[in-house]
Amino acid sequence: MILPITAYGDPVLRRVGKDISKDYPNLDTLIENMFETMYNAYGVGLAAPQVGLAIRLFIIDTSPFAEDEDLSDQQRAFLAGLKKVFINPKIIQETGEQWSFNEGCLSIPEVREDVSRCERIKIEYLDADFNKVVEEYDGLAARVIQHEYDHIEGILFTDKLSSLKKRLLKGKLGNISKGKINVDYRMKFPDAKKGR
Repeated sequence: MILPITAYGDPVLRRVGKDISKDYPNLDTLIENMFETMYNAYGVGLAAPQVGLAIRLFIIDTSPFAEDEDLSDQQRAFLAGLKKVFINPKIIQETGEQWSFNEGCLSIPEVREDVSRCERIKIEYLDADFNKVVEEYDGLAARVIQHEYDHIEGILFTDKLSSLKKRLLKGKLGNISKGKINVDYRMKFPDAKKGR
């Protein structure tokens, strides 16, 4: 089932997610619905707060980056097969140079900005079967994971912009929270006028 994506301005996007246990209600269905919701919106990642749940869960599928001609064949092959569920994740380490990349977010449609992040991460998490995993990622894979991880920490990519950029985006962000935006996937706007 396709879930509505929570828009910028909703308090759930600012909450730090809570860890969940194996008996979290309907977890398999939630994960399935999150993948369906993400694919419907042409995203490469989706975190539980973006569907209104302040829990430590996110999913990624980086296969759309496999089309990127600027990447090496090895990078494209890796990204083509990277589809994962992260439960109760914890980034243990961020290393390497900061590098900039143009990011967007399904909760903040029509806004894309360059964001700097570390090139490598080490992350510990539980997979969909609640097995403990520790892995290292770099490049675009690390970036997608960092972006989604920020969501479960109550952080949005717009928080990482300069104060000037933030001021320039203020009106646009206000319009998003009011639902004054054309978007081709289901969304829930916190400040939309009722009965519109």
